[in-house]
Amino acid sequence: MSGAVGTRISEILEDREAVLGRWVELVTEGVRGRITEREVRTELGELYGLVQRELADGDESAAGELRAALQEISRSRARQGFSPSETAVSVFALKQAVHERIGAAGEETAYAQFIAFSGYVDELGLMTFETYSATREQVIADQAEQLLELATPVVKLWDGILGVPLVGTLDSARTQVVMETLLQMLVDTGSQFAVIDITGVPAVDTEVAQHLLKTVMAARLMGTECVISGIRPQIAQTIVTLGIEFGDIVTKASLADALAYALAASGVRLVEGAGA
Repeated sequence: MSGAVGTRISEILEDREAVLGRWVELVTEGVRGRITEREVRTELGELYGLVQRELADGDESAAGELRAALQEISRSRARQGFSPSETAVSVFALKQAVHERIGAAGEETAYAQFIAFSGYVDELGLMTFETYSATREQVIADQAEQLLELATPVVKLWDGILGVPLVGTLDSARTQVVMETLLQMLVDTGSQFAVIDITGVPAVDTEVAQHLLKTVMAARLMGTECVISGIRPQIAQTIVTLGIEFGDIVTKASLADALAYALAASGVRLVEGAGA
């Protein structure tokens, strides 16, 4: 790479204070106070030294260290909420800093070599963009998984009775989380009953019904009886129209009804207190 870029560019980069100072200034303006100038100078100072080593000496170890450092900065920017453009522009700004030095010198040779240098910086910038995108995708995937876990809680309603309140659309991924969470709770608590409440599920079609049946069957294999509650009139009508069969699974209109059934089946008798 050092031969392709040219010795004149390497000589210009030796004016570290001028070029690095301008690079830091351009990047600091772009981040708009979200990172301090001191932090920017520390990051870019390390990158600048590695660029010099690779271009001037053809140092292969410097090339690897440079790309590793850029990837780490890209991951950090992604987690901090910077846009991919802001992240890549931090690298591209080096071209402007070098171009300004060439303009001040007014040398034709340096301009010719700048084309190769520009391509070199573009490659680095694109690599940061790709790293940023991969990191953001992973962050989004992690957040989606966390939301799934939060949206499918399994709570203890009574000794030996668990509740699974579902809200929103029930798809394959969410069903898997429900089953895993429920089965783990069954192992931890040894509960004999589980109430799956679908009051917050907007609609029940054949696919949703299949997901519910899978969850019930998985719990039954653990020795737990499931009760489905929250069967509103509209949902009941849809289930009948679609010809969906829940077989011998107990269904109730409300969570209170389902809990009362589970308590009675557990041998718990509730006595209404007398008024004062």
